[in-house]
Amino acid sequence: MILTFTITDEYIELCKLLKAANLCDSGGEAKFVIADGYVSLNGEIVTQKRRKIFPEDVIEFRNQSLKVVK
Repeated sequence: MILTFTITDEYIELCKLLKAANLCDSGGEAKFVIADGYVSLNGEIVTQKRRKIFPEDVIEFRNQSLKVVK
């Protein structure tokens, strides 16, 4: 099952997305899991905490998929 997360701006930073979507309890936790390679973007591991996430991008973390929509 793929969850969706709606953004109103052009993009959202990855660490902010994980926190806003309640996939992490805090921004600090989000930064750690990204840096440690636990998050993938469109099927590829990403370690840039402030990576820009755009509509139609899919994030995978903790066996959950999250699609960003506008």
